Amino acid sequence: MKASVSSFKSMVKQSARAGVLLIIVAALTLEATAILQYVFSKKAIYEEAAQRAESQLETTRVRILDIVNQAEAAVRNSIWIAGWCLEVPDSLHVVARRIVEDNPVVVGSTLALVPGYNKRFPLYAPYACREGDKIVLKSLATKEYDYPNQEWFTQPIELGKGYWSEPYVDEGGGEILMTTYSVPIFDAKGRPAAVLTADISLEWLSEMISSLQEYPHSYGVVLSRGGQTMVGPEEELPEGTKVQEFKAQVDSTDWLMSIVIPNDEIYAGIRAVGLLVKILQLLGIGMLVLILRAVARSQLKYKALNEKKELMENELRIGRNIQQSMIPHIFPPFPERKDLDMSACLVSAKEVGGDLFDFYIRDEKLHFCIGDVSGKGVPASLVMAVTRSLFRTVSAHEDSASKIVTTMNNSMADMNESSMFVTFFCGILDLKTGHLSFCNAGHNPPMIITDNIRILEVQPNLPLGIMQGMTFVEQEANLKYDDALFLYTDGLTEAENNDHELFGEQRVDKVLRTRRDSQGHLDAMKEAVAEFVGDAPQSDDLTMLFIHYLNEGGPETEERHLVLHNDIAQIPQLAGFMEKIEREKNLDQSLTMSLNLALEEAVTNVILYAYPEGADGLVDIEAILSRDRLKFIISDSGKPFDPTSAPEADINASVEQRPIGGLGIHLVRSIMDSVEYVRENEKNILTMIKNI
Repeated sequence: MKASVSSFKSMVKQSARAGVLLIIVAALTLEATAILQYVFSKKAIYEEAAQRAESQLETTRVRILDIVNQAEAAVRNSIWIAGWCLEVPDSLHVVARRIVEDNPVVVGSTLALVPGYNKRFPLYAPYACREGDKIVLKSLATKEYDYPNQEWFTQPIELGKGYWSEPYVDEGGGEILMTTYSVPIFDAKGRPAAVLTADISLEWLSEMISSLQEYPHSYGVVLSRGGQTMVGPEEELPEGTKVQEFKAQVDSTDWLMSIVIPNDEIYAGIRAVGLLVKILQLLGIGMLVLILRAVARSQLKYKALNEKKELMENELRIGRNIQQSMIPHIFPPFPERKDLDMSACLVSAKEVGGDLFDFYIRDEKLHFCIGDVSGKGVPASLVMAVTRSLFRTVSAHEDSASKIVTTMNNSMADMNESSMFVTFFCGILDLKTGHLSFCNAGHNPPMIITDNIRILEVQPNLPLGIMQGMTFVEQEANLKYDDALFLYTDGLTEAENNDHELFGEQRVDKVLRTRRDSQGHLDAMKEAVAEFVGDAPQSDDLTMLFIHYLNEGGPETEERHLVLHNDIAQIPQLAGFMEKIEREKNLDQSLTMSLNLALEEAVTNVILYAYPEGADGLVDIEAILSRDRLKFIISDSGKPFDPTSAPEADINASVEQRPIGGLGIHLVRSIMDSVEYVRENEKNILTMIKNI
């Protein structure tokens, strides 16, 4: 007895020592945690400040670039007219004045001749600048101004390209602090003949940089390419103040922007919570003493429960992976085919479910199916696996939808001891002709999308697995180019929100009315269902299958290809390309000339604007010739460029009032019956259709 008491006391003492040791370790851990929290909080605060600063710098950089790009574009767009005016020096002031008039960001412009280039005008530099609401003309060809030795004049000629000058006060010119973008103008013999400029004032830069002062004593700085301070603080911080500096480079001008923030202001908030953290640490130690017993008692119980739960979840996860591997999961499934666009998805309400879909191509016929097993969970998933396997086995050597369904029904009814059934839709689409044969077994009728959206008329029949020897009616339909089928399970139309409202066929119809590709339709449908359901739990499996038929006419359709480099000298090849089509389609010569003119305008746009200057790129022209129309698809891998976004050209305006550009696309629209642009897979694709 004494030994038992002694042993008990010893255990109590050991437990007490262990408890004290645990509390000491916990206290040290909390202190270490507090230190780590301080370190990581400080890091997080710094990263947050850095992100805000970088975001502000990026926003400011974009705003600066917008103004810079406007000035550069104003000059580049006027290079051709400046070169044309070299032989008519009296008209040089018109170029400068037009740049200032048409570009609000430009405060001044000159087209300055190289000294001695024109014998009549050894020095000639007409300058247009803003003075209040007016634009006045001056001359920079004065002894005091000496424009041939100005940086904005000498550097572009020396470099042979556009150049942004260092900031300067333009005494004798604009009379303000400015920077100048200038480009050299070469004559027909390649000699430097003049310099064309656009001046922008730097007053706006100070206002823009002042918006970066988020903290009380932070400030922004802008340095020029040569290190000259363009914008800086009115007052410097006290000597010895520790700061963080965040920088960003402005393209084209090589200006360096930075935000300077004192450390004390960045980390001011973290010091305020120090005392609160200490108090919480003491409370945590006290709570730890109370929690120790409860944790010790429940640990073993929860450990056993968790082991069982993990085992069950692991088995369900394996089952889900097996189930998902049985249905197609790579989309697009047939990327090499241009006559078919398909996509499908299956979202189970539980880890495993009873919905299924399948499809494959055999002998140029698409065999496809969709089904819904009664019930949910593991039993439904097993029936789903059997149904999918039967479909693959039976349809592998059978091209009649009704016979496939009949054979599957007899096999499933023979082994259906659980009395579960499957609603099922089976279809076979001839990809050459568009002929569709199908058989429905108690499933939701699919929607057919043609010029309108309607429900495909189907014989309901009974679901699979109820009774052997049932008769299943086979039906037929014909799909034309651009027709589509949308198949789904009742998990779509019967999706419920928190008010127990159903998603319904009307909402399905509304989503389908927006033109998209197959995957786009499914993504839009899932998004619409998720928005409708909200946080209500998913009540049933959801499966969708979208089949878009894109065969434009089988043997009656022909294709022609022409590939050009982005060289304007290759444009004449289009005439030969169109002459061949004219002979093959017996087209009217005037129609051929019109089509060739439209092609030339569209391809010229690509050559001039899609690729950077000097870069080699390809322009692919594909002609699809059918009985009643010609379809031209022009694609390139250049930068995004939508010629159809240009506003309608005012053909009644005078030449002086009409803006440059716009007439080409107006001509294309006038000739063609349809002109559409899309950006897909990093390519510009312009489709033009002419009905014949």
